[in-house]
Amino acid sequence: MAKKEPGKIERIAADLRAKIESGKYPPGAKLPSVSELQAAEGIAFQTARDVFRALERDGLIVTRQGKGSFVSPFIGKITRDGTGRYQPAARSEGGARGAFEAELNRLGLVYKRTPTEIGRARPPRDVADAFELHHSAKAIYRKRAMKAGRDTADADEGFVVQLATSWFPIDVAGGTPIEQQDTGPGGSKNRLADLGFAQRRVRESIEVRFPTSEEAEALGIPEDRQVYELVHLASTAEDRVVEVAVHVMPANIWRFSYTWELDAN
Repeated sequence: MAKKEPGKIERIAADLRAKIESGKYPPGAKLPSVSELQAAEGIAFQTARDVFRALERDGLIVTRQGKGSFVSPFIGKITRDGTGRYQPAARSEGGARGAFEAELNRLGLVYKRTPTEIGRARPPRDVADAFELHHSAKAIYRKRAMKAGRDTADADEGFVVQLATSWFPIDVAGGTPIEQQDTGPGGSKNRLADLGFAQRRVRESIEVRFPTSEEAEALGIPEDRQVYELVHLASTAEDRVVEVAVHVMPANIWRFSYTWELDAN
């Protein structure tokens, strides 16, 4: 039986993948536009778009709305270790200000700090319910666009790889370093432990959806690219919820990993 020739999308994507992996297109490099690829390969515009989509699914490139497609600053995907990332030693490894920075450090990437929006406001209803707050009560929030890159000196280099908003009860975190830009080594979780509210139990839920227009703009992705929405609830040994965090993460650059023990019987 004759060997089937790969389709146009697979063939062209494989050629670009080889150029990325060989370093012809290094991390962060701008790729040809869809129109340029269409003209160079003599293919339909939609076929050219599908080539880039295939590379996005593999975590090799990122598309920035209005700017084009770029080689990802990391080859593959960022693995979020849902089991171990919040262990005290892991989240402060190498002086990291939290689990996210520690994850990037292990990949040889740099956490490109952007200003954190900090304030007090009425939280969404599900957050208020988790904290057992009256519907009119306020909570502390920390809202940030979390950026990864390679160049420590260039503030504009890199990509926003997730949006995160964390909420904390005012009677727990009010007037503490949690309301400051730099929460110190280990981040807010270490500061909660310092305050006597160490987190002992975590529950997370994940769903896949399309981003809102505001989220797509903040992430620099088209609105037809799917994202993960991860909701993280952390509670103390006494079952008090002391943090609720909502993470919005492009599906093409993140992978989740979990490990747990099973009963013997």
